[in-house]
Amino acid sequence: MTIEDVKEEVEAFMFTEFSGICWDLTCAMDVQGHDSASLSASWVLYLLGLHPEIQKRVHSEMDDVFGEDFERLVETEDAKKLKYLECVMKESQRLYPVVPYIGRCLSEDLAIDKYIIPAGSTVAVFLYMIHHSPDVYPNPETFDPDRFLPENVNKRHPFAYLPFSAGPRNCVGQKFAQIEQKVILSNILRRFRVTSLIQRDKLDLVPELVLTPKPGLLVRFDRREVNNNLMG
Repeated sequence: MTIEDVKEEVEAFMFTEFSGICWDLTCAMDVQGHDSASLSASWVLYLLGLHPEIQKRVHSEMDDVFGEDFERLVETEDAKKLKYLECVMKESQRLYPVVPYIGRCLSEDLAIDKYIIPAGSTVAVFLYMIHHSPDVYPNPETFDPDRFLPENVNKRHPFAYLPFSAGPRNCVGQKFAQIEQKVILSNILRRFRVTSLIQRDKLDLVPELVLTPKPGLLVRFDRREVNNNLMG
């Protein structure tokens, strides 16, 4: 890699944080990392707030890993143990990819069925539609983290799930992103139960540089009780 290549990778990592924005740097720099980070975590909390039975499984996993110590810092080994939370995060990113589309400039002609897209064309890939394909994901509008259990992931094409893009221009920060999101979510969910106050059919999704929900994700936080001890 040249010095310029390294510089672009670092800038992409720092500016987009874990948003999964992987197009040209001129676009990526328009979005600050905290926007994508907060939005990704917000979608997870919102979906958990709509599905108390799934949230209960997440809380059970949290308690197994952290016990009643809600002040302890999240270590790398803790993050590795949060397997079900990772499934929840991935299913959230499937339903609501923070970056709904990416762009690529073709370096050579591309044949799709009987059509030829010439080299030099800019192609937009609409990730939201890929993630909602009923041919790949049965009942695609259903929030089902079990889709991302290892035995189910192995049945799908590797390009059926692209929140961080794929190939040589995938998101350089995606591993960091997953750990960061686990830290954020585990610090919240160890302490609180979440209840969502607006249903999904009441949301308007605006596909800007990030997938923005209107009027917003309205949720309520209640302190959890574990073994009669109030956490918070």
